[in-house]
Amino acid sequence: MQKELEQLPKLAQEVEKESKKYFANLKKRTPKNLDYVMQDLHDKEFAKTDCLACGNCCKTTSPIFTVKDIERISKHLKMKASDFINHYLERDTDDFMVLKSSPCTFLDETDNTCFIYEVRPKACSEYPHTNRRKFIQITDLTIANTFVCPATYAIVENLKKAIPYKYKEKKKRG
Repeated sequence: MQKELEQLPKLAQEVEKESKKYFANLKKRTPKNLDYVMQDLHDKEFAKTDCLACGNCCKTTSPIFTVKDIERISKHLKMKASDFINHYLERDTDDFMVLKSSPCTFLDETDNTCFIYEVRPKACSEYPHTNRRKFIQITDLTIANTFVCPATYAIVENLKKAIPYKYKEKKKRG
């Protein structure tokens, strides 16, 4: 897994331009069954993917913490919400509450488990968002996630095969 994670940014970079073009074209003519195709690709990929063998998302990125997340987690930790915020969180440049540091404070790096798994942020429980309804709305996020999550990279590449975009050939005058 470590070797795959080391190669992932390079692989994602190599197809980033193609992926952006693919999704731009898909947005112009979004197939009615896209969410179903994505759900199927997501389910197939995660049937063979062990997130605990990877944990790259927890090691390199921070989820967004909603007010509900903060209330739920701070209660679980028997802390005041304000103390939880002061101790663990900060506002990012987009004005979202995120972790002050990475890897995630709640990650046990010996086995990639989460100390607060039962009450984890909604963004963590939904990551990498590839089975989300109205998937077409989060294609930029998905491309960003291909640099972090090997499963997301595989799902996007499999989507390109499942719903190929046929580029129009430029007609030559002759």
